[in-house]
Amino acid sequence: MIMVAYGMEVNGQRDVLAVEPMWEETEESWREFMRKLKRRGVRRVRMFISDAHQGIQAAVKKEWIGASWQRCKVHFMRNILPKIPHREKARLAGLIIEEYEGKYPEAMRCLEEGLEDSLQFYNFPEIDKRSISSTNVLERTNREIRRRSRVVEVFPSIGSYLRLVTSYLIEYTEDWANEYVYIKADKLGPLLEEGLFQAAN
Repeated sequence: MIMVAYGMEVNGQRDVLAVEPMWEETEESWREFMRKLKRRGVRRVRMFISDAHQGIQAAVKKEWIGASWQRCKVHFMRNILPKIPHREKARLAGLIIEEYEGKYPEAMRCLEEGLEDSLQFYNFPEIDKRSISSTNVLERTNREIRRRSRVVEVFPSIGSYLRLVTSYLIEYTEDWANEYVYIKADKLGPLLEEGLFQAAN
């Protein structure tokens, strides 16, 4: 599998930070992935957004001490909703844990265990929560990678697959640089002054 990391620069632009093959998603493989990010110049991470894979969580705690870990709220809801009968899903948003923990204990346990991690974006009120509460941008990128990969079907080597993925990501990054500021720099400025974010030299 190919792992892709992207980050946000102090001017609010997104950038692809890494494209790496990963043979297994263990804590150690994630730690090595993060150490490579450091070697490439990533100095400090204030928030790391991912799904709830245990290896990622453990690696973030060890490699980026002090960083918030934001559990993707979309993945979080996907983990809860299958545990609720279909006819009840529309009512889930208005329910409180105490009211339903006896009726749907597994779903409420999932909610309790993941709620704090899925709300870390509230620690950054200056930034639009839609920008930092999920991995949707990365999910769209991954879908496009899969779509383009299906056209080729068989790759002679991991290197040839990496070249295809990297060429697509270069194109994606150029689009980001030319068209879209993900978070306005004036929103990041106060956070930099407070020491919440640190610019890499």
